[in-house]
Amino acid sequence: MCPGQVLGVRLAMIGCREVGIEEPDKSKNLLVYVEIDRCATDAIQAATGCKLGKRTLKFVDYGKVAATFLNSDTGDAVRVVARDDSRDAVADYAPPNLDKSAAQLHAYKLMPEEALFTVTPVRVEVPEADLPGPPTSRVPCDQCGEGVNDHREVCVGGRTLCKACAHGAYYRTAEPAPTDRRL
Repeated sequence: MCPGQVLGVRLAMIGCREVGIEEPDKSKNLLVYVEIDRCATDAIQAATGCKLGKRTLKFVDYGKVAATFLNSDTGDAVRVVARDDSRDAVADYAPPNLDKSAAQLHAYKLMPEEALFTVTPVRVEVPEADLPGPPTSRVPCDQCGEGVNDHREVCVGGRTLCKACAHGAYYRTAEPAPTDRRL
């Protein structure tokens, strides 16, 4: 277990409580937007049961230990952020003989919510194409031919393109390995 996992579980518990979700793993009304791709997100997923594949967990890459919890039935939403200044208070809650990570792990279990997190009521407008359920559309990219779900396509110069073809991809096709041709 690491300090980020403790933060993630506590963050999830607060978020669910604040939007009125008592049993998140059984709820069909909880959507969670996570803002970091670190262990806190793994803990939020485990504590809530929300998943990318179920379309109940959304990843927004802000690089922050933060998440927004939305009760889709009531529209209630809160954003919960881990406070940076909580690290300064670790020594007040952990024995002095622990290394930094162990001290944070110990302290984050004990610290009061207000010392660890900021909770802000927010509004979240979820586009229909982002809601859980089957894809709302599927179109082929005019350049690569791959299918694009849920209105993620881009129209450029009258052509329907996937984002990779329209804006450049994070990957590039590997060159084939040279063959060993002995004559």
